[in-house]
Amino acid sequence: MVTKMQKSKPQADAGSPLASSVKDSAQQIWLAGLGAFSKAQEEGGKVFDALVKEGLSIQRKTQSVAEEKISEATSKMSSMANDIGSKAAGQWDKLESIFEDRVAKALNKLGVPSAKDVDALIARINDLNKSVQKLSPKSASKPAAKSPVKPAAKPAAKAAAKPAAKPAVKAAVKAPRAKRVIAPKAAAPQAD
Repeated sequence: MVTKMQKSKPQADAGSPLASSVKDSAQQIWLAGLGAFSKAQEEGGKVFDALVKEGLSIQRKTQSVAEEKISEATSKMSSMANDIGSKAAGQWDKLESIFEDRVAKALNKLGVPSAKDVDALIARINDLNKSVQKLSPKSASKPAAKSPVKPAAKPAAKAAAKPAAKPAVKAAVKAPRAKRVIAPKAAAPQAD
């Protein structure tokens, strides 16, 4: 049986028109593949260059879109940071004023004068100095005009008046909240 098959097979291949048409088709397919390969090699460089150009254009478009998104995000973040900064500054100012108020209350309880108290005291001292200066020339000229006979009493009156005025001013400086103390005028010694 094996021998019969071998003999019948070569005879069918060589003489049949079907086998030759299959052989011719395979040959044509092979040649078409070779032609396609050759054509692809020739035009492959052109296609590759076209694909590179298209890739570059797509890359540029995506970069521009990405840069726009980044700039939008940056502007949003900077505006948010500015808003947060302004809110924080407002809160800081509130905290600072609360702190200053509490410190002022504590100092007030301890009896420490405030800046306003010191300014008022300085103004009061200035007023007192002006009134003392106004009184000094008048008091020096009036006794001399009224009683030219008592020149010995004049230096003693000045000496007694000056020490009495200075302690009153010093007491006003040391105790800003104390009631106004009026120093008694020193009596001038009278000559008999």
